[in-house]
Amino acid sequence: MGLVTGDAPSFMLDFLKRCGGHAIIDGGFATELERHGADLNDPLWSAKCLITSPQLVRRVHLDYLEAGANIILTASYQATIQGFEAKGLSREEAETLLKRSVEIACEARDIHEENCAKDSLNFMENGRITTHPVLVAASIGSYGAYLADGSEYSGDYGDAITLETLKEFHRRRLQILANSGADIIAFETIPNKLEAKAYAELLQEENITTPAWFSFNSKDGINVVSGDPMVDCASLADSCKQVAAVGINCTPPRYIHGLITSIRKATEKPVLIYPNSGETYDANRKEWVPSTGVVDEDFVSYVGKWREAGAQLFGGCCRTTPNTIRAISRALSNKSSACSTLSSNVNNK
Repeated sequence: MGLVTGDAPSFMLDFLKRCGGHAIIDGGFATELERHGADLNDPLWSAKCLITSPQLVRRVHLDYLEAGANIILTASYQATIQGFEAKGLSREEAETLLKRSVEIACEARDIHEENCAKDSLNFMENGRITTHPVLVAASIGSYGAYLADGSEYSGDYGDAITLETLKEFHRRRLQILANSGADIIAFETIPNKLEAKAYAELLQEENITTPAWFSFNSKDGINVVSGDPMVDCASLADSCKQVAAVGINCTPPRYIHGLITSIRKATEKPVLIYPNSGETYDANRKEWVPSTGVVDEDFVSYVGKWREAGAQLFGGCCRTTPNTIRAISRALSNKSSACSTLSSNVNNK
């Protein structure tokens, strides 16, 4: 779904209006793939399943759609041309797999809509059968995600990695995903301002008309993981006309409220948040370790406050599940119902 450059913010606002004022993003992808039996001990991580088990990728998308997600992210976060080539694939095969990541998500959306119609989990509007709106977001992970050395959680790429290095690394993947049929491009887990600048310049240089979102990660609630101030990163995203929303992902829930406040100081664009479970990733052991991880119920208890702080799109990242997303969807629906009832009572007085 392309659109005229400059309309990105209105694209997201229109989508949010169709969703009732807020939207639900899906949750942890690798977590679910592993639950279904996938072995992701590989530099490609979840992108490995695009090669070995695309049916599992489709199944996870469906799990999240059935849990109430309005936005599903493709399994391309760690899918890079360079990474696929390192596994022995040709450039053409690598590019085909990137496109396939979007096709699989679109297939899942089509299946979900068919299932909703069959099960009558739909409603009539102006004589037409409709289901809740769903966007397919083409996921683009950071340079650090490709390195698979934990630097996506530090933002420290070393002095040798320049703005131009990052632009050339991401350029071809962006070109492919922007023309893949995805509704929006999700630049995720951005660990530093330099990489955000690379994305912004690429969107302009390549005349990308598909809207995008920028989502950063933080480990202190004030800065992105590199130490760059969140407000500066959000300001950069605000200045990019292709960016439809700005937010935070793969960050402990306890930091989200303050980060929303920082982002809203820099932009009026919709704010999205999809934190991790609160656990900490150990780059040396390549596993998540307990810290202040929260169970689904605790995770959901934050949602109302995040919405009051100004967030409009909500989901989960690493170690969250369809149960998390289902609980968030229910919590927001209940809150909307309560607000509608209050508004109605006030208007009737």
